[in-house]
Amino acid sequence: MRDSDPSLYKIPPQNLEAEQSILGSVLLENSAINSVLEVMSKDDFYSEAHRKIFNVMVELSEKNEPVDIITLSNALKDRKLLDSIGGTAYLASLVDNVPSAANVTNYAKIAKEKAILRGLISSATEIINSCYETGTDVDQVLDQAENSIFEIAENKVRPSFHPIREIVKDSFRSIEDLYARKELITGVPTGFEKIDDLTSGLQQSDLIIIAGRPSMGKTAFALNIAQFAALESQTPVAVFSLEMSKEQLVFRLLASEAKVDSQRLRKGFLGETDWPKLTAAAGRLSEAPLFIDDTPAITVLEMKAKSRRLKADAGL
Repeated sequence: MRDSDPSLYKIPPQNLEAEQSILGSVLLENSAINSVLEVMSKDDFYSEAHRKIFNVMVELSEKNEPVDIITLSNALKDRKLLDSIGGTAYLASLVDNVPSAANVTNYAKIAKEKAILRGLISSATEIINSCYETGTDVDQVLDQAENSIFEIAENKVRPSFHPIREIVKDSFRSIEDLYARKELITGVPTGFEKIDDLTSGLQQSDLIIIAGRPSMGKTAFALNIAQFAALESQTPVAVFSLEMSKEQLVFRLLASEAKVDSQRLRKGFLGETDWPKLTAAAGRLSEAPLFIDDTPAITVLEMKAKSRRLKADAGL
């Protein structure tokens, strides 16, 4: 990237008027700070002065102290920050520039969106610099790029509370759909009858934790569920293995699907009747929508990034 690149001299995305309106709204109506904090944090302010002011506002609010020009200027003065933010005159101008606190949430959303854009620019710059470094590992740069972008996406404005009437309406519609289907298993079957009877299958948004002491069969149990879902239901399954290699997992899957003793399979002690069963099992597994990643020490963020990539690449 050349020094003459005009993008180097561009002012980052920001809206100082929105930031001023946020601070002025809080001074007018202290409770407005709660609406702001649902949308953004102090780090989302572009102006350093505004970050300092908002940080002190939050501190006063957490102490259940009033936030007005007098208390705020006094708190800033105690922290030797008053002059750096423009003095009491600047605090007074914040109140003068906003008619009411009614639109504070909209002001906060504007400021948050600008902060997200700045974050994208910062991440893109880091990615570009990584690409120019000698000896760069391409896969590492790709993972860094995905992770940094998804971190920003995770930090975007999130929905808050929903009225119960909306939730009841959606839930009732789901009940009507279930009634029309007349099926005992409404989710993805696990292959374990008692579990499916209790859960009606694996449901969307479920987080299921399999717990147990070492060597009690947790991996085998999870693989059996993945195997059944992929083979019997043709449901795409992604398996992340932090300990066992992909080859070890496939050995287990082959033994389970072929109904061959896993110990004999690992040692190669196979009889003539085992080979046809293994060949048939290998054929069935090869056609299953089952994907395995055995990257060691993988993080949750990397799992999300790889899952998104898998969904796009495999057309799931």
